[in-house]
Amino acid sequence: MKNLFIYLDSCNTCQRIKGELELTEDISLQNTKEEPVTIDQIEFLKGQAGSYEALFNRRAQLYRGRGLHEKELTEADYKDLLLDHYTFIKRPILIYNDQAYIGNSKKVIAAAKEAMS
Repeated sequence: MKNLFIYLDSCNTCQRIKGELELTEDISLQNTKEEPVTIDQIEFLKGQAGSYEALFNRRAQLYRGRGLHEKELTEADYKDLLLDHYTFIKRPILIYNDQAYIGNSKKVIAAAKEAMS
């Protein structure tokens, strides 16, 4: 998979991390609102994270809005939701040298910086 930074342009955290990582020209940018993640990307990320649930953003407004917090979701449900709406994917995601760094925790960002240095 090519080097890629998946983010949401309107997300302040994504913008801050994008600047913090000092992305190089060999890293393509993908704003998930304009260019949603593909099935191939989801499958690759699932392989990296271990499950679809690990890619799922429970902070998305639609999570509560659709009453999903009251349901018992399966891996198939998570996959469908990830492909259904861009806000459900955890972000940002850096794919660098075939390794995915998913989310905005300090530990993930530190690992991404280390990989890029």
